[in-house]
Amino acid sequence: MLNQRQDYQARRTLVHFFLLQISWDVVLSQLHYIIPEESKHGTFVGRIAQDLGLDIGEINSRMLHIVSRDEKEYFQVNLQNGILFVKETIDREVLCPDTPFCIIPLQVIVDKPVQMYRVDVEIEDINDNSPVFSSSVTNLVISEVKPAGSRFPLKIASDPDLGTNSITNYELSASDYFALDFQKYINEIKSLELVLKKNLDREKQSVHNLSLTAYDGGKPRLSGTTRIVVTVEDFNDNAPVFDQPFYQCSVNENAVEGTLVFKLNATDLDVGKNGEIIYYFSHMVSGEAKEAFMLDKYTGEIRVKGKLDFETKKIYEIQVEAIDNGDVQYVGHCKVLVAVVDVNDNPPEMTVTSLSVPVPENSPQGTTVAIISVHDRDSGSNGKVHCYISEPSPFKVNPAFKSDFSLTVNGPLDREVKDEYEVIITARDEGSPSLSTSKTLKIDISDANDNAPRFAQSIDTIFIKENNPPGSHIYTASASDPDIGQNSFITYSIRERIIDGIPISSYISINPENGKVFALVSFDHEQISYLQCHIKATDAGLQALSSNLTLNIFIEDINDNAPTFTPLHSEITIKASKSAEPGHLITKVKAVDLDSGYNAWTVYKLKDLGGSGKSPFTIAHQTGEITLKRSFTDSDNDEYRLHVVAQDHGEPVMTSETQIVISVVESGEELKFDNQETKGNGDEFSDANVYLVVAICVISSIFLITLIVFTVLRWQKYRDEVNELKENYRICSNTGGSWMYSQHTQYNISSNSFRPKSDLIVFTPNNSQTPSNEEQVNPQAVLLNSSYKFPSSVLDPFLSIGIQELYHDYATC
Repeated sequence: MLNQRQDYQARRTLVHFFLLQISWDVVLSQLHYIIPEESKHGTFVGRIAQDLGLDIGEINSRMLHIVSRDEKEYFQVNLQNGILFVKETIDREVLCPDTPFCIIPLQVIVDKPVQMYRVDVEIEDINDNSPVFSSSVTNLVISEVKPAGSRFPLKIASDPDLGTNSITNYELSASDYFALDFQKYINEIKSLELVLKKNLDREKQSVHNLSLTAYDGGKPRLSGTTRIVVTVEDFNDNAPVFDQPFYQCSVNENAVEGTLVFKLNATDLDVGKNGEIIYYFSHMVSGEAKEAFMLDKYTGEIRVKGKLDFETKKIYEIQVEAIDNGDVQYVGHCKVLVAVVDVNDNPPEMTVTSLSVPVPENSPQGTTVAIISVHDRDSGSNGKVHCYISEPSPFKVNPAFKSDFSLTVNGPLDREVKDEYEVIITARDEGSPSLSTSKTLKIDISDANDNAPRFAQSIDTIFIKENNPPGSHIYTASASDPDIGQNSFITYSIRERIIDGIPISSYISINPENGKVFALVSFDHEQISYLQCHIKATDAGLQALSSNLTLNIFIEDINDNAPTFTPLHSEITIKASKSAEPGHLITKVKAVDLDSGYNAWTVYKLKDLGGSGKSPFTIAHQTGEITLKRSFTDSDNDEYRLHVVAQDHGEPVMTSETQIVISVVESGEELKFDNQETKGNGDEFSDANVYLVVAICVISSIFLITLIVFTVLRWQKYRDEVNELKENYRICSNTGGSWMYSQHTQYNISSNSFRPKSDLIVFTPNNSQTPSNEEQVNPQAVLLNSSYKFPSSVLDPFLSIGIQELYHDYATC
């Protein structure tokens, strides 16, 4: 009775253990599907995307995939409808031998962002295997003195199916002497015995042929049959008996060879030779048990023979026979259940199931970089694993599910400081001593556009000489960007602004790729001496960043204008009194140079054509005043032609020349000549010239009105062209296009400003120097032929100044 109670407690404990294991797996999984084994390819398993709450429209773009711990992929997900289906036929008996529940754990991983789910698929057993006996014939030898009720163990049939599909019943063919008895252990038949119903009589029947059939509980029910041949002999009448039929013991999996596992004890009521007992492993003992253990046939000690591995086999069932030494040997039977105790002999196994690299440098804290699966074949605390990073880094390992961990960003990343990390991840179990394993992950940091292009200096100044060739290279803007790839590709542009009514893009342009700045026009220092432009460097990132450079451009003057004598001081005739004293001011000449600075510094000289050097006149180099150097003599000429040269200080030197005619007269003649000339002029003006002056004033007024109307219309047309230029400039996407458009626009302005084969009188102001009392300042008319193309930016200021001077003269008239 005590033995039966212990057996019941052991069975109950084992059942609770299996139920707890099943419950723990179900709790840890997020989805649980059940399918029968041998399901064909394409068999529906479950709507995994719908059950996990995923959007079916996103599972394809987010690269949903499943990862199985096994090498084979038994399942596959249809990315169009999110259905999990069978990919390969599953044989439960091959996949999960000796396991009551066959569960295939799956990891469902969705990228962008990374998410992971645990799905368990339980393989349900079907009745696809018939019970099979190890041999078709079983031979038994039974002494005729065996009492009724004697039991003889039989080798049970094997059926790889489980539950009701496994062996549930045995049937013995009809016999008057034998009956069949079997006992179930955790709803499985573990022992099968042939029971003697009454004493045998060898003389009546020496051989009994029996048929043993094993049935499973499946639908349809399958069976297997073996034949039992019982031979009756008349020998020893007492068999060895063990003190109990069932023994339980345990041994550590790291036990060395020769370690004592258990000592059996059997007794025989016989004495002498018939009472001597020898222990043997039963023929029903598996080959694994025989390789793992050895039995001392004289002492009954079971010792470790080979290597034990808890992860390979946890429990051994050993059937032992005690045989006496009688003439007819009797056999006693017992069963030893050896449990292998787990020790921490397996380090954790680490697998990277998902690695999302490179990691953008602007990834926020908590971004998942990798998913790591850690498995330890040990059990209990020996199989509990902790995962961590052994060296400081901006990453962190976080637990995810039962045996999964996620590697996440735990600090700021900067590719410009460090573009690659080698993260050493260590997995350590809780065994004693603990075991660990490490894996190094190489994580590249990808660039984000977090740096704007930088110029070496924010303000720069250049000097270029006037009259430069159009299209000449004047400056190179250079910016640097520490980013890489597209984020470091820099394009250059010039910010549009208006200078004297003209867009700056009409003056200069920039190559967007190399930053070279070109002058689109030939600059004239007398028209424009200073430009300021803002160069913008922009990178090609998705959110483009930029910086600016202010470029100051100064137009340097060159000596490209010769001094020009004013009309009142060139080709004139002057009368000088013969009685004039030395130092007397005869006249004064004035030359104007449009250049500036040293190039406009003008000096005056008298050109001695005769070479005698006896001219009574001299000229002041700085002021141009012609004075009498000495008194006139009788030998002097009555008329002198002076050639005055105006020379600047430029490089190269430029000069101009005019002629002054000086008539030497007596004092009385000079006065008389002046009075007659004055009188004649007055008489002439008083009569006929009045009508001429009136006609000139009327014609001039009409011309002035026409010129004002023309100027207003021309100014309106010019404004329309500027507006059109602005609109087209905005449309242009790069500065290279601005170059071509600026050239085209300049051509339009030049060709449209003047009609073909027409002349235009442009009035220009005199030099700003103040004339002496003897001088009178008159406007100088410059005749320009339309074959010479002036940009409108040059003509318009002079045109407006000429209109003002003309209006002032005729208003005075």
